[in-house]
Amino acid sequence: MDVRAKLAELNLTLPIASLPVAAYVPAVRTGNLVFTAGQLPLVDGKIPFTGKVGGPVTPEQAKEMATICILNALAAVDLVAPVDSIVKVVRVCGYVNGEPGFIGAPGVVNGASEVLIHIWGDVNGKHARTAIGVAELPLDAPVEIELVVEVA
Repeated sequence: MDVRAKLAELNLTLPIASLPVAAYVPAVRTGNLVFTAGQLPLVDGKIPFTGKVGGPVTPEQAKEMATICILNALAAVDLVAPVDSIVKVVRVCGYVNGEPGFIGAPGVVNGASEVLIHIWGDVNGKHARTAIGVAELPLDAPVEIELVVEVA
């Protein structure tokens, strides 16, 4: 599978993996599974929109940030296994920094899920998922995404 070509169809590119901001690694491979650390929507070391979803950040902006998070997660996978060796998306966990009462976390995390389904299709791209509203995230990010994939 040519992941970069599938991303290009969406006018997206695979970024260079971000360096960890604490004492962890971006991704770990065990057997045929790769687990990523939580990925923030960093673009060139900065988060385009910060703050709470439903406040200064709109749900639409947060969904875009979830797309950036999943691209960063795929870049993290690429550090330990070629991204083109992904055969199945297993699980996505999304954390959404929402205003009190914001219940739209699933719609925000769709920004990640929809990219994965576009690349790997309904069989291998659909995945187990959790979308959790939280009170705060690192660097005041509106969203953070974790990814688990199976590789060949």
